Amino acid sequence: MKPWLVLPAQIAHDLSPIGLKLYSLLNEIPTPAWKSFVWESIVFKNRLGIAGGVDKNGELLDVWNSIGCGFAEIGTVTPEPQEPNPGKILDRSLKDFALWNQMGFPSAGADDVFFNIRNFKMTSSLPVFVNIGKNRQTSNENAHQDYTRLLQRFYSVADAFVVNISSPNTKGLRELAQAKNLEAFLNPLQIAQRNLYEQHGFKKPVVLKLSPDLESDDFKNIIDTSLKNKIDGFVLTNTTLSRTTEKSFPPTGGVSGKPLQDLSKKALQIVCSHLGSEKHKKLIISVGGVMTAEDVFERIDLGADLVEVYTTLIFQGPGFFKGVAQKIHGKNGK
Repeated sequence: MKPWLVLPAQIAHDLSPIGLKLYSLLNEIPTPAWKSFVWESIVFKNRLGIAGGVDKNGELLDVWNSIGCGFAEIGTVTPEPQEPNPGKILDRSLKDFALWNQMGFPSAGADDVFFNIRNFKMTSSLPVFVNIGKNRQTSNENAHQDYTRLLQRFYSVADAFVVNISSPNTKGLRELAQAKNLEAFLNPLQIAQRNLYEQHGFKKPVVLKLSPDLESDDFKNIIDTSLKNKIDGFVLTNTTLSRTTEKSFPPTGGVSGKPLQDLSKKALQIVCSHLGSEKHKKLIISVGGVMTAEDVFERIDLGADLVEVYTTLIFQGPGFFKGVAQKIHGKNGK
């Protein structure tokens, strides 16, 4: 019984924080431990978390901590507050198990999100990744300034950062991942990360979120440039501009859910293969089309260290995290 699926997508989305908070109060569980591991001093009790885009302002961190998530990715956060893109920004297809969005980094801004995370981390050890992006009015030439500003603002409260240059919903953003632009973009971030490490005495890892719409050679070129600039890992992947659904979505905006599944797995395989002996040094997060517990286990078998879900919450509900833990404990005979 999923009553939210009866509502229009935008209304269900707007009401979801209320429903999630109520659900977490009624179904609170200790964070289940399965395949626990430590990376860069960050302790993950389990490998399944919430993807960026669900909790853009860190207002639901207590929920993720209560329903079985092993970690949470918050954002995308922009330096200054900004509204969603104008017009229709959300739709779904029940038949395709797909979500379409054209939100465009709506954000309360860095200051509000900072205090939400700081207050949460006072009482919780749940790892929090902060997904960072540029304000839409910031040019690509100056984009690194927005990202370094966010690294500096959140360094004391984030466990790690996700650099989002792969959303299809901010005009021109994906151009930053092109070979002619990527080095000039990443190098200032590497310098900022090193300076912050020297200033604070501890490292906060930076991972790069990639588009599923890249060609194989593009993935490889991005990996090579990222390794040169000391990027600590990769989130694979963002939403897709491809259209394989029965329902006709607008040509702009990104699609997630089951139609993204094959593209996301392909990206995971390409990146893991290309990293070769470097893979064990990097964090690989797989997201996109993870619709079942079996999908979670498959991504880990394919080389992912962590797995994230977003659209699954819509079609499976917030009990998904607990259900995966129960299945893996059942597989292990516990």
